[in-house]
Amino acid sequence: MAKVAIIMGSKSDADTLRVTADVLKDFGVSYDVKVLSAHRTPVELAAYILTLENKGVKVVIAAAGGAAALAGVIASYTILPVISIPIETKSLRGLDSLLSTVQMPPGIPVACMSIGSWGAPNAGLLAVEILALEDKKLKARLLKYRKQMSKKIKATKVKL
Repeated sequence: MAKVAIIMGSKSDADTLRVTADVLKDFGVSYDVKVLSAHRTPVELAAYILTLENKGVKVVIAAAGGAAALAGVIASYTILPVISIPIETKSLRGLDSLLSTVQMPPGIPVACMSIGSWGAPNAGLLAVEILALEDKKLKARLLKYRKQMSKKIKATKVKL
């Protein structure tokens, strides 16, 4: 049973989301992946979202570029936490995606990560943090990850 649903607006978003999936795999978190568009497949998107809670999904990660309406549409259909990754675009380098995501109106929140490759791993980590609130083993793995990251930075030597 998947704990996280990953939804991308287009197949071209898959390269960015591979990193997100890798983070979830590293923590042993199960996930389901769908390509569904807020604009091109709205009926199918709504139908899928409405099944998530019954399937045991606890967090949704949405990635879209341009108008990036995907996360907001998902959030309008569920009270599950929705984490958005604005996808980098050619025309505005993802600024369009970022701004359309962070401008959600009051009442329907969406957590917004950084654009593209920086946001992708953080979306996975935020999903893990949310799940770790109710999973002691996952919390322990997350704390170990943080310690290892800290240890690696402390051991870094730089010569100028």
